[in-house]
Amino acid sequence: MVSQKPESYSFCARATGRGPWWRPAAVGAGLVLLSLGAAALAQTGSEQAWRPLFDGTTLTNWQSTKFVGEGAVTVENGQIILEAGRSLTGITWSGPELPTTNYEIALQAMRVEGSDFFAGVTFPVADSFCSLILGGWGGTVVGLSSINGMDASENETSQSVQFESGRWYSIRIRVTPATIEAWLDERQIINQSLKGNKIGTRFEVEPSQPLGVASWQTKAALRDLRLRRL
Repeated sequence: MVSQKPESYSFCARATGRGPWWRPAAVGAGLVLLSLGAAALAQTGSEQAWRPLFDGTTLTNWQSTKFVGEGAVTVENGQIILEAGRSLTGITWSGPELPTTNYEIALQAMRVEGSDFFAGVTFPVADSFCSLILGGWGGTVVGLSSINGMDASENETSQSVQFESGRWYSIRIRVTPATIEAWLDERQIINQSLKGNKIGTRFEVEPSQPLGVASWQTKAALRDLRLRRL
């Protein structure tokens, strides 16, 4: 039922009103080996930098977020399942202190059932917090909540993406002193400057701080949550 391979999705901006050689064979083989070795070292270094935040079997270092009317949170088949609630359902980090800048968070998320956001990722930004919303306001709105008091449906990060139910989406968020950046299936969707902007969250997701993932009246699945410092 679940498609595991990447598929295309519709992506569009949302109007808000407001990029001497000798022994050539031996030399060539040597260069190939050196190239492969460098690539292997780079890949190994990158993999070692990521820190898993979910062990695949328990909610260790996480807790079910205390919203009003939240659904059940369970772990099944290496996935965290957020059942649809009357409003928000989610998980909040309860483990060791996390970085607040110069870091990346990554995860995979799926809308299992429902038609609203299946991944509202709340994360620290210096001395504040912000949320990346995927599939809100009826199922398609993507953006940051909030920038200068405007949520993901109102500010300059707002855009529309047609999400498919039953499909995994890869999400990556990068926070530096200068910007918040985000990628969806390796397509960069957010590049928000922090200079001169007030960063915050909507009051409904304050229980998700310091780090949390939530869905709105939608059953969602999460896996491969991880973090690395930059």
